Amino acid sequence: MVIYSCAGLTSRAQARELLALAVLETWGLSPLPEIARMEQGKPFFPERQNLHFNLSHSGDLALCALDSAPVGVDIQVVRERRPSLLRRVCSAQELAWLENQPDLWPAFTLLWALKESRVKESGQGLTASIREIRVPLPEAGPVQLDGLWFRAWSGPGWAAAVCGHTPAPENFLKKRLTFPLCEGLP
Repeated sequence: MVIYSCAGLTSRAQARELLALAVLETWGLSPLPEIARMEQGKPFFPERQNLHFNLSHSGDLALCALDSAPVGVDIQVVRERRPSLLRRVCSAQELAWLENQPDLWPAFTLLWALKESRVKESGQGLTASIREIRVPLPEAGPVQLDGLWFRAWSGPGWAAAVCGHTPAPENFLKKRLTFPLCEGLP
């Protein structure tokens, strides 16, 4: 598994440029293969079904994961939400964990990113109650649950997570996108 990230996006469409760069650098494919969507909306390459990817963006941030098996990734800008949301989307165990966190909204955002990554890995979409989506509580390093590997990251004002069949690397490959061409940072 490889994870690419970038910041400074000025439009949602630019996240696809990150995907194109990741696919070129990782699999040597250019141009970006045709993308189709499964019934629940998960994108895939119909002509390259052995190559799996997932893409997420929030604010000016984007995150992309590539793997040889299904993968889901999510990145979120931290923001305050209505307190009633916590009880709607968190299990009792997750609520107890949140109560012990020094900063509620960054911790909640990390938990939310884990849930989104699991839903995106399966390709099923939000068909069940968000509260019932099983994810490990955030911790350092990769964590396995239900035969899947999870990893979460956070930084000032953002949280991200990945869910897949192989452990995620510790770090992202951070890229700078220069339009219309993509150029990587050293």
